[in-house]
Amino acid sequence: MPPGHNVRQNLHYMRKSKLQQANLEGDADDIEAAFYDALQRGDIDRLMACWADEDEIFCIHPGGPRVIGATAIRATFEAMFSEGRTVRAWPERVRKTMAVGSCVHNVLERVEVLTPQGPTTAWVIATNVYHRTAQGWRIVAHHASPGTTSEIQEVSNAPAILH
Repeated sequence: MPPGHNVRQNLHYMRKSKLQQANLEGDADDIEAAFYDALQRGDIDRLMACWADEDEIFCIHPGGPRVIGATAIRATFEAMFSEGRTVRAWPERVRKTMAVGSCVHNVLERVEVLTPQGPTTAWVIATNVYHRTAQGWRIVAHHASPGTTSEIQEVSNAPAILH
């Protein structure tokens, strides 16, 4: 351990090194694809590599509290992945807002849920916020609403087509 470092600083240093070694490249779309792929595989290291190495990152799971920081976020996903479980979720109907160093994706997540009657589909609305960091594009926020088994309708001010 370098002089002047305590155990907590060393753990932060090791976590930072692991994130930097993850070598995820590409734009926000690529990071989003890697995030959902990691969810489906239960790959906690790949999933956490999608997140920015910043203290104020946050995650809100459907109906859950605001979880702040990489350690707390990791713990929530580790609990989801316990006993070999995965999260079978696919982003659909993505709406994007982009700027020079940030990108916001609002997605409808199609989630496969196992029930006593077998698998069923649920829908969740999620917002994923990406920032361009020194490591490339990374998630800084994931906020998912409580799900529903009926497909979610969109309300838009798009003009109606008249014939």
